[in-house]
Amino acid sequence: MKRSIVFILVIYPLVFNCTVREKPQFIGIDNFKVLDSDIESITISADAEFSNPNDLGGTLQTDALKVFVNDKEIATFSSKEFEVPSRDRFTIPLTVSVATDSIINQSNLSGLLGSLLSKKIKVQYKGDIKYKILGYASTYKVDKTEDVKIKL
Repeated sequence: MKRSIVFILVIYPLVFNCTVREKPQFIGIDNFKVLDSDIESITISADAEFSNPNDLGGTLQTDALKVFVNDKEIATFSSKEFEVPSRDRFTIPLTVSVATDSIINQSNLSGLLGSLLSKKIKVQYKGDIKYKILGYASTYKVDKTEDVKIKL
């Protein structure tokens, strides 16, 4: 009988005080940068920032997130699942590497030359980030554009 009471007193608060009040808050996308650029490829990165007020974590995953450079779609990518920490503010990296020749074509040549002269490119991330926990799923819409300096 004593064991049962001790068990209930220990387990009850653990089970019933774990809350999932709301989905993690999507703060935004920032820290756009060109990580690497050369004649063959360009690697672009940004961070999606979240804040989780819940006692439980869950997972986040990008699904067919599109990357545009100078208004031209250059890549679509999906990421592995990221573990969401409980009661914490965190970021997930959104990094993509694309072939330089996918950016260069006749219709985009003037925009690309302008970007090379100004040493900036216009980068846009557009798509969805999915949150999952215990059979519950939610989606965050992403649509962020920023001018990024090119490392030459």
